[in-house]
Amino acid sequence: MKTFAEFDLEPKILQAITELGFEESTPIQDQAIPFAMAGRDLIGQAQTGTGKTAAFGIPLISKITKEEEKIMALIMTPTRELAIQVAEEIGKLARFKGIRSLAIYGGQDISRQIRSLKNKPQIIIGTPGRLLDHINRKTIRLNDVQTVVLDEADEMLDMGFMEDIQSILKLVPEERQTMLFSATMPTNIQKLAQQFLRNPEHISVISKQLDDGPLIDQAYIEVPERQKFEALSRLIDMESPDLAIVFGRTKRRVDELSEALQKRGYSADGLHGDLSQNQRDAVMRKFRDGSIDVLVATDVAARGLDVSGVTHVINFDLPQDPESYVHRIGRTGRAGKEGTAWSFVTPREMDHFHFIERVTRHRITRKALPTMAEAIEGKQKVTAERLIETIGSGDLNEYKGIAIQLLEEYDSVQLVTAAMKLLTGDKKDSEIQLTPEDPMRAKRRKPDIRSGRKPSSSYGSRTGSASGSSTGGNNRRDRDSSGGGSRSGYAGKSNYKDGGASRDSSARTSKPRPSSSSSSSSRPVKRPDSSFE
Repeated sequence: MKTFAEFDLEPKILQAITELGFEESTPIQDQAIPFAMAGRDLIGQAQTGTGKTAAFGIPLISKITKEEEKIMALIMTPTRELAIQVAEEIGKLARFKGIRSLAIYGGQDISRQIRSLKNKPQIIIGTPGRLLDHINRKTIRLNDVQTVVLDEADEMLDMGFMEDIQSILKLVPEERQTMLFSATMPTNIQKLAQQFLRNPEHISVISKQLDDGPLIDQAYIEVPERQKFEALSRLIDMESPDLAIVFGRTKRRVDELSEALQKRGYSADGLHGDLSQNQRDAVMRKFRDGSIDVLVATDVAARGLDVSGVTHVINFDLPQDPESYVHRIGRTGRAGKEGTAWSFVTPREMDHFHFIERVTRHRITRKALPTMAEAIEGKQKVTAERLIETIGSGDLNEYKGIAIQLLEEYDSVQLVTAAMKLLTGDKKDSEIQLTPEDPMRAKRRKPDIRSGRKPSSSYGSRTGSASGSSTGGNNRRDRDSSGGGSRSGYAGKSNYKDGGASRDSSARTSKPRPSSSSSSSSRPVKRPDSSFE
């Protein structure tokens, strides 16, 4: 995997990625971004939650300038939930470039969307049915679209969107880049790709499984963000790791966390991408020789890390994808030795965590937050073991004289108790405040609540007719046939003043229907008499 700096991205996009806390690309990003940046059509097979949005979003944003006042990119998603999530991620990635994006989906007042279109967004993210509603009203024109993305294409076809997708793609210029992402590759997806993609690159990301599962004892603790540090302190006290790696999501988190641990009296240091090579070498030298027993690191800093004797891995922040999870916990349980992996999961991250479980095909045990009594008991147990080891090592003669004097003056139990307290050390209750990190969230695949109307085959049909089906109570023949005369991809005016019935307002339950044009191997050409031109 690469760092994002290796993709030769412009500074404003790198700044956005850095502020989101990501340093290293996921496998799908690593493979897809170079082809997408080169303008190639591609088919990406990867599951939800593996970083697909950034895989197509970063190249897409790179090709658009702030000055454009046309729709330059179109992203189609199966549900409104996914459309909103993708729009949010695109917005975060594009904010320093000033690129405008808009989510278009059923269930929202269409007049509100028409007003938002007046801001001339360059990127439209939408569900197929609502997109066709806007195309029919001529509030959206696709004449200038350069990039089309089909996200979770298999879900869209399962929901019966084949004809809608075909109709929309026929209205986009032939000279475009098309990217299709899907978790599975059924026959209808392959036919769609043959019809609308040109010599696409095929990318497949197969998630790793935990082959070494028996050697790594995995557990997680559900804990609110604000209680994470206290949970970490108790866990380290209870488990008393020989060597532990604590993973933080961002460089800021690593700096704050390592400093906080030091304030509490733990021997810890941080490792992240901003350290110089000399600083990195110094930290690793201390970790290897046992001068520190807790290393706080980002995924990038721990890449290629090979330290024997790591007994514990603690995911203070969850990784962004299952592959990173497997990579992280693989730092322990090596060379036939047993290891322990703990993960802190906030309530809002449970969906993402269960996604990691599904992909890695490993059920992770839930455990309770360690109590203060368990933490104290753990520290005392380690101190007792150190005392016993010292007794067994011999070479105590020079200390026997003072020991005998003490035993003549004090009770033996009191002496051992004092020695235990001295060796255990007092916990420094320094007030710790860490900057909260946004939770990792899995993309949900909730079915869209749709009206149940069947899609009309007349949208974008070869006859050139732009009239929609009369089913559902909308007389589409009464629409404004002029379209406002706009050439920028937006209409200046619409005759529709009400919300209208949405083609995306409820879940489509029909099975995918075969299309008469799906077997074609070339792009359909728009007829000269098309009312959308």
